[in-house]
Amino acid sequence: MQNFNTQPLSFPRSFRTWLALVFLVLVAACSSLKLAYNNGDTLLYWWLDNYVDFDGEQRDEVKKDIDNLFRWHRKTQLQDYVHVLQRAQQQLRSDPTPADLRADYDDIRARTQSLLLKAAPDIADLALSLKPDQLVQMEKKFAKNNDKFRRENMKGNSDDQNAYRYKKSMEQFELWFGSFSREQKDIIRKASDARPLDNQIWLDERMRRQRSILALARRIMQEKPSREQAIAQIQSLIRESFTRLDNSERKPFFDAYTGSTIELVHTVVRIATPEQKAHAQKRMQGWINDFNALAAEAK
Repeated sequence: MQNFNTQPLSFPRSFRTWLALVFLVLVAACSSLKLAYNNGDTLLYWWLDNYVDFDGEQRDEVKKDIDNLFRWHRKTQLQDYVHVLQRAQQQLRSDPTPADLRADYDDIRARTQSLLLKAAPDIADLALSLKPDQLVQMEKKFAKNNDKFRRENMKGNSDDQNAYRYKKSMEQFELWFGSFSREQKDIIRKASDARPLDNQIWLDERMRRQRSILALARRIMQEKPSREQAIAQIQSLIRESFTRLDNSERKPFFDAYTGSTIELVHTVVRIATPEQKAHAQKRMQGWINDFNALAAEAK
């Protein structure tokens, strides 16, 4: 939205880029991508409402924003996803090296940062429209999510936590490659357990990010900066979130975890049978077909 409106009940339609990131989280684990996408407007509204708790005057505006999001997303983003998946198919055919997978990781990280920085004006508009009780709702939702993280990831001793982490990883691997033999599972379990395990660090980091988001939202609400100033503050927070991995006192842990996770994925690809790779190729092609069909509907 080019004409910025500072009325407290106005949710600018220009925050669609930020919403796109939220939507990708919603559909990432869904086996029926096209079905999820075609119902994504409703899913996305519910997701946002859980964090913000829209009032009666906001609801219609937010739903219009989401409609605009999906029109924009169909027209501008889906073909790029096709190219990413096609590259993944090519890599799977030629057995990617850990260096290839690291390059993919760095590419996704750079894409995410660029998209967030592009969305900074949209996020600023949203931040300038929030009300105090909505920040309270966000804080409660963050706390609820953290409690869930503790229940799921920090239950029991290290063996229990490694078993849960392995289980969640296998759900993703089986989604892509199909079933694995007992011998394959033993190899994957060994690679999974080789990753550093410290869920307290991950909890600390997510809580640190949440505090930073809430602190900036409160500062914007209290100081009522100009739109340009709010954008600059949000861009600074985005950059800090990405550079923290490289500048944190916990960098050795982050580096070790990233490297061992890449090795885990490489292990799965390396031991996958031709039939399992064909299963992954078929799933990727299904997503490619869905993205192409969804993009065509926008023309």
